[in-house]
Amino acid sequence: MLAGWVHEVRNIGKIVFVLLRDRTGIAQIIGKEGETDRQTLAAMNLPKESVVVVKGRVKKNAESKKGYEIVPIEFTNVNPLERGIPFEVTGKVPADIDVRLDYRYIDLRRLETTSIFNIESTILWAFRNTLAKEGFLEIRTPALVEAATEGGADLFSVEYFEKKAFLAQSPQLYKQLAVIGGMDRVMMIVPAFRAEKHNTVYHLNEVTQMDAEMGFADHNDAIRMLKKTFTGIVKEVIKRNSADLERLGVELKVPKVKEVTYRSALKKLNANGMKIEFGQDLNRENEEMICKLFGDAVVLKEYPSAVRAFYSMPNGKDPKICNSYDLLYKGLELASGAQRIHIPEILINSIRGRGLDPANFDFYINAFKQGAPPHAGWSIGLERLAMKLTNMQNIRETSLFPRDRVRLKP
Repeated sequence: MLAGWVHEVRNIGKIVFVLLRDRTGIAQIIGKEGETDRQTLAAMNLPKESVVVVKGRVKKNAESKKGYEIVPIEFTNVNPLERGIPFEVTGKVPADIDVRLDYRYIDLRRLETTSIFNIESTILWAFRNTLAKEGFLEIRTPALVEAATEGGADLFSVEYFEKKAFLAQSPQLYKQLAVIGGMDRVMMIVPAFRAEKHNTVYHLNEVTQMDAEMGFADHNDAIRMLKKTFTGIVKEVIKRNSADLERLGVELKVPKVKEVTYRSALKKLNANGMKIEFGQDLNRENEEMICKLFGDAVVLKEYPSAVRAFYSMPNGKDPKICNSYDLLYKGLELASGAQRIHIPEILINSIRGRGLDPANFDFYINAFKQGAPPHAGWSIGLERLAMKLTNMQNIRETSLFPRDRVRLKP
């Protein structure tokens, strides 16, 4: 017995071919006059995307892609179509991405789209599995917060009874509190919301973050764990999703991750015609060039303190830089992290140095006054990682139901 959707129907007189599709692929059903009863043969002439259940016998056929075909005994249309399908699921007629997203539940039937989310499922599994083996506990953190968790202004506000609340930009504060609370090593997969008015192929307003935080650790410890997790994810995708990668036309290899300091990168960028002064943040063009110069996967570390979050620990040897880092892959920033400031006095000075009032961060600062260990962590963007592993050109392809500046449905 097979169940799925009618992908194609070919009626050549006395023979009817139906290609039946489910998430695993396509099977060929073949009905012949004289071998298949008339009722079953008539039932096979259905519109594409009809949902059917087939009972039949498996028969060898060397000409079939799978090496076999199904000879039907029963062919049942489970739920007859009442509306036409808005675009060609087979891909023979290209459809605009906005049309596909408007009917995402139809777009998910495309084998290419199925492959993207098969790969995302592996990414999530590999993230959890790699870190669980390293002693990380998976935790859940709130999506509703009272104030900005990263000191930013681009927040979505919501009514929370008699108060005003916000959707969390990041689990940053909460994963730090978990480590301070003695959980030592924590990981989480959470939604993050940013009310930034982007209209690019790299940004969404709701994303999925894969976060980790380590107690009694510095940035070097966290970078080692980031590299291990990233390469572990790529290995598992290659191992588990070979058919999906082939369907998407992707040849994937496990990259060697190089560690490069901001100063070293700046020197090479300037030598290649990009005029960047120390203290400037890097744009996408710079990141693309860094990957061309140093390799597909680069951990860029020791950024100037001025361009990083206020909670990034200053470097003990050079106060102009901090113990922060990004993971760049194929020219795009996939992850960001740092050793956190765990000493209240240094944290207060950092907040003041940004022109902010420490009184607005009392709860955060006080958490470090009661026995906070040194700690570090990072966050990987799921959709961006999936985008680069599948060679998609638009991040909306790797979000099941994307939320951008204009899209709130389906």
